[in-house]
Amino acid sequence: MLHKIINLTVRDVRFPTSVEQHGSDAMHTDPDYSAAYVVLDTDRGLRGFGLTFTLGKGTEIVVCAVEALAALVVGKSLQEIVSDFRGFYRLLTSDGQMRWLGPEKGVTHLATAAVLNAVWDLWARSEGKPLWKLLVDMVSHRKFRSKVCVQDVITISCSVCMQKEGYPAYTTSCAWLGYPDQQLKQLCTDALKSGWTKFKVKVGADLEDDIRRCRLIRQMIGPNNTLMIDANQRWDVAEAISWVSRLSEFKPLWIEEPTSPDDILGHAAISKALAPLGIGVATGEQCHNRVMFKQFLQASALQFVQIDSCRLGSVNENLAVLLMAHKFQVPVCPHAGGVGLCELVQHLILFDYICVSASLDSRMCEYVDHLHKHFTSPVVIQDAHYMPPKDPGYSCEMLEASVQKHQYPEGDVWKLQL
Repeated sequence: MLHKIINLTVRDVRFPTSVEQHGSDAMHTDPDYSAAYVVLDTDRGLRGFGLTFTLGKGTEIVVCAVEALAALVVGKSLQEIVSDFRGFYRLLTSDGQMRWLGPEKGVTHLATAAVLNAVWDLWARSEGKPLWKLLVDMVSHRKFRSKVCVQDVITISCSVCMQKEGYPAYTTSCAWLGYPDQQLKQLCTDALKSGWTKFKVKVGADLEDDIRRCRLIRQMIGPNNTLMIDANQRWDVAEAISWVSRLSEFKPLWIEEPTSPDDILGHAAISKALAPLGIGVATGEQCHNRVMFKQFLQASALQFVQIDSCRLGSVNENLAVLLMAHKFQVPVCPHAGGVGLCELVQHLILFDYICVSASLDSRMCEYVDHLHKHFTSPVVIQDAHYMPPKDPGYSCEMLEASVQKHQYPEGDVWKLQL
């Protein structure tokens, strides 16, 4: 593991998904799924790949933040980093000058995630293991401590179950806000034929339109399949309660991001008001850090924890959130989609099941059917389940041809768009 990091490169990679309204919701009407894409080179030729997800404009700012962190990474050996990973995490997040820009939040934390994702990818590749297996083996060999009691028989049986059956997923790809009705119908029809039973619908722009679209989707998927709704932070607290109450006839399992992602007490009030209707609150994709997750859980402000592999400080911080969610007995249902989020977060949810929760009750992972073809180890879905990745690493590596084609603004795709 004596791989010395000799170079860090970061590129602005953007995909024009707004052209066909992929990813559109009440707050993000024209998203271009994008990434600040990091590559670590070592003196032995091994490389690590990482990224953080963005929506187009502003990716160049995250790139600048990654470049500002590079000096803290280049020159270190992988052994030096992983022997004190906690210290390395604090080194990146506690820089006296960059911390002023946002302590463990915002652009600097997105940049930290990109860099650390690349380091974890490098470590897993050096061990010849997919990241989820590296984490499972760390627990089995007691390489890190936690208060979660893990029995070998549970770890083994859960791992075997995942290898055979995979982890349950839900789809968001059928009901982006900008899709016309005929497209919604066709996508739902296709998804049902492929075995999908859990569907999420974007809401929040117009109540009457939401009622119409939710009725259409519920009619398409039937009364026994699962429906979730997602407002992407569109409402204030009272508006969220009123709006979701009107949509309760369609029996949604949860309302996702009903209000500002920073309003913990607001989420708590919404959770309390919607509980009699049997509707939970899900949030977390824009939650800044583990401290906010701690307060959400302490305040009973969410009923479904949605970790994100690029919003928090990579694997390090997500592990803390998984353990807190287990302590509070709140199911984890990760946010995914975007560029590479499905590829990354599958590793975290497999670890959660095998080594932490050992339960699939009320648990599922988001899946969005876009852009997987641009990765060297794309996510594999069978019968609406994530199948455990087998290739070494964190599944972050993109095809170089795709990176060059979509690099902003000089890539061929953007020369045509601009």
